[in-house]
Amino acid sequence: MAGSLVLLSVVLITIYFREPVGGGLHGVQSGGATVLRPFEVGAERVARPFRDAYGWFAGVLHAKSENGRLRKEVDAYSALATRNANAVQQNAQLKSLLKYVSAPQFPKNFDPVATDVISRPPAELAQQVGIAAGSSSGIRINDPVVNADGLVGKVTQVASHGAEVTLLTDPDLMATAVDLRTQATGLVGNGQGRGTLILDRVSKSDDVKAGDLIVTQGWHYKELSSIFPAGIPVGVVTSASVNDTDLYWQVQVSPRVHFGSSLQSVLVLVPKSRPH
Repeated sequence: MAGSLVLLSVVLITIYFREPVGGGLHGVQSGGATVLRPFEVGAERVARPFRDAYGWFAGVLHAKSENGRLRKEVDAYSALATRNANAVQQNAQLKSLLKYVSAPQFPKNFDPVATDVISRPPAELAQQVGIAAGSSSGIRINDPVVNADGLVGKVTQVASHGAEVTLLTDPDLMATAVDLRTQATGLVGNGQGRGTLILDRVSKSDDVKAGDLIVTQGWHYKELSSIFPAGIPVGVVTSASVNDTDLYWQVQVSPRVHFGSSLQSVLVLVPKSRPH
């Protein structure tokens, strides 16, 4: 049976190629093509939406993949830019610290320990930061902490390779201070607003004006001395007022130090007289 079909096919092909165009077999082929043409058109119309949908989904998947790749590149470049900006800022602060250490106003009875701020307050109202130096660097509790702008605070907890610094803006921290212009003395501490200071206990008989520079007073009495050495800048008086019923001036002070995220490097002042 199969052999007969093969033989018949060979005969039909031979006749098809030998007969002139328009012959019987050519007519049959043309008629068949005409009959099948509507089915081909219909199949094309049915298949076209599926081809279009496939192309649309493929395009969407490609776009999503490309968007994800570009987003990762943008995030990587953004992180690199942030690290570079922080490095530039930190380098500038370290240069300022070195310049301050070599300046005449640096307290000569102290050795500076330069270190980085490595942690921020865990709560919004907390006023402590962590630094990357501790007892192994000679640091002890109550050591003063400064930067090139002025007084930052003091060390309140110490570990071997780290310490906690309580900032001057903490309500529990105060320092004896003096108006550099008039020598009016008082206690500087946390102010009414966030990040502000006040100069308290300034006698009404003294003279204080806006624009005056406030520095640490420093004092010595026999074997005792103040935690903070004299002459460290604290801030600038923004307002000073007094009336007949007041016992003291009401003095608002803007701190010289920026206590926000820009505080990246500090100096811990270690007394030279401390036994090693």
